Order: sequence, then structure tokens, then C-alpha cells
Amino acid sequence: MLFPTNRHLWPIFNSAITWLLVLLMTLAGTGLIMPILAQEKPTAPIILEGRTLFYVSESGQYTAERRANDANNQLQKILAQNQPPITVNLDTTKDVPVIQIQGAYLISVTSNDVPTGRTLQEQAILWKNILEISIRKAEYERTPQYLIKSTIIAIVVLFITFIISWKLGVFWQRFLKPSEKKDGATSPSLTPPSTQPLTAIPQTTSSKINLGFLILLIVIRGIIWICSLFYISHLFPQTREWSQDVIEILKVSLITDIFPLGNDRYSVLDFFILAGLLVGLVLLTQTVSRILKSKLLSATGLNRGVQDTTALIVNYTLIFLGTIVVLQVWGLDLSSLTVFASVLGVGIGLGLQGIAKEFVSGLVLIFERPIQIGDFVEVSGLMGTVERIGVRSTEIRTLDQVSVILPNSRFLESEVINWSHYSPISRLKIPIGVAYGSDLEKVKEVLIETAKSHREVLSMPSPQVFFVEFGDSSLNFSLLVWISKPYKQFQIKSDLYFQLDTKFREEGIEIPFPQQDLNIRSSELPQTISPDLIESLAKLSDSLATWLDKNSQNSNPQDQVKKIDD
Repeated sequence: MLFPTNRHLWPIFNSAITWLLVLLMTLAGTGLIMPILAQEKPTAPIILEGRTLFYVSESGQYTAERRANDANNQLQKILAQNQPPITVNLDTTKDVPVIQIQGAYLISVTSNDVPTGRTLQEQAILWKNILEISIRKAEYERTPQYLIKSTIIAIVVLFITFIISWKLGVFWQRFLKPSEKKDGATSPSLTPPSTQPLTAIPQTTSSKINLGFLILLIVIRGIIWICSLFYISHLFPQTREWSQDVIEILKVSLITDIFPLGNDRYSVLDFFILAGLLVGLVLLTQTVSRILKSKLLSATGLNRGVQDTTALIVNYTLIFLGTIVVLQVWGLDLSSLTVFASVLGVGIGLGLQGIAKEFVSGLVLIFERPIQIGDFVEVSGLMGTVERIGVRSTEIRTLDQVSVILPNSRFLESEVINWSHYSPISRLKIPIGVAYGSDLEKVKEVLIETAKSHREVLSMPSPQVFFVEFGDSSLNFSLLVWISKPYKQFQIKSDLYFQLDTKFREEGIEIPFPQQDLNIRSSELPQTISPDLIESLAKLSDSLATWLDKNSQNSNPQDQVKKIDD
């Protein structure tokens, strides 16, 4: 394959996002990322048909917004008259330079408009040149030639955008999406996940990776279309004004401080920055814990459960400490939230008692290790392999290949059978009964040979047979065998029963079914019978015999039986 699969691309993508967000956190901490309105003095833009030409400041009793609005309205009014050529003049006879358009006042250049190192005259000439160039450009954009040219450019840009978006979809279908079948879709098997190769990527992980690339594809497509539409909107004066209005609305909505928190107020943009910093923190801590587990802890030779626990504790600790640092860097004064945090802590403590209970139980399971990942356990009627032990819950994969999430306290409050504790070798007890009169030595020989012939039955300890009892209908035996794979116990029992049935038939050994003897004790009948009863029974017998003779002559035996039934 010419392109790497998603299992190779995903770590690169994840690391890139992580370090990008870390860079943003660093920039935020050093103060290089400043709010849009965080300037020394308020300014307002001079706009001509959607293009920002320059910014003006407040002057005396006139605010920057009022000065800009007056100048913008004057420019729009003159352009709407459509009387070229439009002239721009500079009047330097007054105390401050005045820019005129078509002989009418447009705006004055004050000392607040001049940056450091530039004179009033230089600033006025600069603004005059910008206005002249922009007006000439605006006049040209109103000609039919420009409109036709811009329309053709817009169509070409839309076509190129469509082709790029389509090619990205083809790339996804051909090189990324099929890897879901290769990496995640595995044939169903009765073998528990713990016995499968460790190099196999779980299906859930592969699904998450493919979902991540799908979201990335959608984001890239959206960015391409937004950039194309933004470029097309700037080709035409009318749409340029609309897009400028939309940008201004979004800008004001994002940067206006409307959310009070502590002693300060924050904007929507501030919360977006905070969310980005927290996401970067989570990705960074995951990367650190993954490196810690794969590079450092794996070299220590510790148990897999201990490695997972250590990495998990380090991850949560880094997230907690990092969150405090991020909130401080973001500008939130945590000391102002002391009372609120105390009340919230009490409420959380009362409402999350169950979670705290499961958390403590999880720590006991992790450090005491009565169960470990890969153990085959039975708890509350569920049998399966332990797949994950978390601080709140434990995941068990049952024999039906169903994941069951159990609270950690269940393993401490109820009886748990751990078939793999210290040693996976366990004993199976297989009861069986034979009929009375069977050759018991032959029965014992068949049971031992059948058990030894099964490939999952261990030869040491060797199978044993015990004569349990004389049952009501059978002679009851118990076959004891040892196995090293407890999760296969039901399959092994089934195989042994099948083989024993075949062997017993071959050897003539009968497997009885339950039998019961019913003894009826006769009671004495009355010694005298009523003469009327004897006479009635005789008449009934004669009538029945006559009716049977008559019907036997007119019908076949089947009809006769049917009529008798009727």
C-alpha cells in the first residue's frame, strides 16, 4: 500500500494536535494571545464596500464609532451617486489635516490617529492615498467586465473546491475506511479476548480511530468550503459587505465579556480558549501516561495490572494539577471561588457517596489484587474473563462475548469464584449414573479412558472415579478431571458426555431413566347387590349388544368405531 494505514496515522495525528495545543497553552501563558479588543485605545474601522481601509480613534467629544460611521455614510452616499471621477483632496490650512471627497468634508486626522514615529501630515497623506486607491478599485468593481470576470472566477473556485472535497472522500474510502475491516473486524471466536494475541488491535479502538479520521475529514471539508465561500464573497461588493457584517457580528459575540465568574467577566472566545487548553491538557497527559507505561513501566517487569494502575494514577494526578495551572494561566482567580468550592465540595461529597465507595473498592482491587486482568471469575451468577479493572468499575467479558460492567464493590461484598487465582488449573466434577447390574469395573475403565482421551484434560493430576451412592434408579458415580482452561469447562463437559454416551452404548452399559413402582391394594366390595341394580345393568347390556349388531351390518369397521366414539 502506498499510504500508511490509520494505525500508523493516528499516533501522528494525535501527537500533532497535542503539541499544537501545548503551544497554544504556552502562548496563552506568555500573553502573546490577546483578546481582539485588548488595545490601548478604542478604534473603529473606515470601511468601503466591505473592505477595511484604516482605523480612526476617538477625538475630543467624538467617539471612534461616531467618526467612523459619519465617514462610512459619506463614502457610501458618494459612491451611490455614481458620478466618476471621484476626487479626494487634503486640506492642510486648518489646525489639523482634513480629508475631503468631492469637495465635501470626510474626516479629520487628529493626534490620536497618528502612531508613534509619524507626523499628522504623513498620516493624512497615507489615508488620502488609501482612499484614492480604494475608490478607483470600487469604481472598477462596478463595471460589467469585472462582474463577468468575477463570476467566472467564482465558478472555477467552486468547481475546484468540489473536486478537492470529492478527492478527499475517495481517499477516505480507499485508504482509510477499509482498514476498519482489516484491523477491527475479526471472526467471532469462543476464545476469550485475554488469550488472543496482544498485537491485535481491539475493535473498539479501531472504531474510535476511524471515527477520528472521519471527523477530521469532515472538518477539513468544512474548512475548504468555508474558505472558498469567503473568497467568493469578497469578489463582489454586495456579498463582501454581507460577509463583513457577519464577521463583525461573530466578532462582537465572541469577544464581548458577558459571563461573570469570580471578580472578572469572560467572553465566549475566552471559554473556547479554555476548552482548547483543557483538551490539550488531556491529550498531553494521555501521551505522558502512555509513554510511561510503554517505555518505563514495561521495563520494570511489574504485573500488567500494576502497570495500568500506576499509569492511571499518574494520568489523573497530572490532569488535576494541570487543570489548576491552566485555570491560573487562563486568568481565573481560584481564591475568589473558595466559598463556592467549599459548598460545592460538600454537595458533591453527599451526592457522590456511591462513586466514592466504588473508587475505594477499585483501589482495594488494584493493590490487593484478588482478581487480575485475564482471570476467569464467577460473580453474582456471571462467568467471564476480566478485561479491565478501573477505579470505579470492572469489565468482564462473558462466554457469550458480551461485556458486562460491574461496580467494584460487587467484588468485595459478594462471593467471587476466581478460577485463575494463583493457578488456572481447576477440577471438574462430572456426575453420571448407570443401571443396576452393570459391570462396575468396566464402568470405571470407560470413564477413565474417556477422560484421558480428551485433549483439554490434564494427565497430571490424573482423572479419578468415585462410587458415590446407590441411587433410587441407578448406581451413581462422579468423574473428576483437571483442566487448565476454566473458560472451556462447559465445552469440556459437553464433549465428555457425548463420548461417554457413545462408549456406554458400545460396551452395553445402560444409562437408566428414573423408575417408580406403583402398588395398588384391593379393597373389599359390598357382599350384597341390589336386585334393581342388577336388572338395570342387564337391560343396558342387552341394548348395547343389539345396537352394535345393527350397526355392524350397515357400516365398515372405521365408521363403527367413529360412531361408538360419538
